[in-house]
Amino acid sequence: MKVYSATDVGKKREMNQDYVFASDLPVGHLPNLFVVADGMGGHNAGDYASASGVNTLVEEISGDREYNPVKVIRHAVEAANAAIFGKALEDESYRGMGTTMVAATIIGGFLYVANIGDSRLYVIDRKIRQVTRDHSLVQEMVRMGEISADEARTHPKKNIITRALGAEKTVDVDFFDLKLTEGSIVLMCSDGLSNMVEDKKIEEIVLRDDITLEEKGRELVREANNNGGKDNIAIILVEPYASEVEVC
Repeated sequence: MKVYSATDVGKKREMNQDYVFASDLPVGHLPNLFVVADGMGGHNAGDYASASGVNTLVEEISGDREYNPVKVIRHAVEAANAAIFGKALEDESYRGMGTTMVAATIIGGFLYVANIGDSRLYVIDRKIRQVTRDHSLVQEMVRMGEISADEARTHPKKNIITRALGAEKTVDVDFFDLKLTEGSIVLMCSDGLSNMVEDKKIEEIVLRDDITLEEKGRELVREANNNGGKDNIAIILVEPYASEVEVC
């Protein structure tokens, strides 16, 4: 398994509110764990929400005695939600904070994914496929047929999300699972990448066979910044059937 992860502040923001965790080693009973979070909230609140959410998730998974990956991740997500929501109740300066989160583990060739918000997970084989579904206002409009996918990319309300970790007392999580094939590459990212780089361009970069996984990751971040870098950028690339590990 090869792994590369990175975050970048982008060109317009002063603070990086994106947070990643990437481990090809076991975390609790999970053989590996990958997480991307994109915080929201004024001042330090978004930064706190994403870091707290991911760190609580990892801590809970580390101590969970359950073996079912969906149950393990669900328990941890619920604990992370409670931690962020509780902090916002205690301290008014953190009121209204929250974070997106996409978390994944690969077990026996199967990919298990949990998602809240609009951070994404793609599987890229011969072509790119978005596995997660964005919990955002414009994506709801696309699903309802009110606007097209192309219109969604430039819609003035594209940054309004409809679900976030820590925003409410309880959290509604989407789960996905699928079989990976040899040659598949998993890409997890915040909207700082997906809003700045079209899927076709992401596919083109990730499927290049003349550069390493790390170079692909760096090229994705560079492309997002070259296109404006309007938000923080977070990425994790995982090549499940490779043997070398590259973590940044």
